[in-house]
Amino acid sequence: QVQLVESGGGLVQVGGSLRLSCVTSGSIFSRYTLGWYRQAPGKQRELVAGINRSGSLIYATAVTDRFTISRDNAKSTIYLQMNSLKPEDTAIYYCSAAVASTWDPSARDYWGQGTQVTVSS
Repeated sequence: QVQLVESGGGLVQVGGSLRLSCVTSGSIFSRYTLGWYRQAPGKQRELVAGINRSGSLIYATAVTDRFTISRDNAKSTIYLQMNSLKPEDTAIYYCSAAVASTWDPSARDYWGQGTQVTVSS
């Protein structure tokens, strides 16, 4: 069983920054793809950024050049650094792990509880 615990969300003004953290259980980086997803009210859950087993990165077009995903193997933690935040970034952000090399939200194996990010204008 994989456990994922997110933290770091909050209320921030437009243009501000936040760093989300996701502490994972055990040494899973070599066995799982890890990603950050978000879900805004009335919208489907969508991929924000992901990192696969080899360390390759993927980003949603809407966050390219503003968000950065990274991982710390020693701390079993992945991060999402979010800069230049916009009101449309407001959502619940989830950390996710999957054995399969897919970013489809319906195919992910594990989810954290989520952390709220609110960007005020």
